[in-house]
Amino acid sequence: MTGPKLTEQLGFIIASVNRRLEDELAERLRPGGVPIERFRILEALDQHGELSMGQLASLVLVEPATLTKIIDRMVADQLVFRSPDPRDRRRVRILTAPAGKALWKRLSGVSRAQEARIAELLEGKRAQELRSLLRDLMDR
Repeated sequence: MTGPKLTEQLGFIIASVNRRLEDELAERLRPGGVPIERFRILEALDQHGELSMGQLASLVLVEPATLTKIIDRMVADQLVFRSPDPRDRRRVRILTAPAGKALWKRLSGVSRAQEARIAELLEGKRAQELRSLLRDLMDR
């Protein structure tokens, strides 16, 4: 017995939708010259305040080594800064610098607009159902 063809496999469909959404987001961020990873880092810091590198890597779906390089560039661009963790001096916390806050304020509508467009396409209730189904898959 064979399974569903490639284009009908759930993993393929989810990956295809993800790629389309990522491409759309990248296109909306392109005029500001902001890569998606930087955008997501600023978004995570806005929502959670200061975060450890491990927490941030997990939230923005970036490998720790890659995140270190991105944060290095963001520190150089004065968008974020590192601060020692008061509970463990061996760890650092990442915080948003004033320039990062200003950039986030300018860009924050991009993700809200994408969410609103998806909700509109799926007629609101279906968007919530999809979010719930995908969250169930993610949590298993």
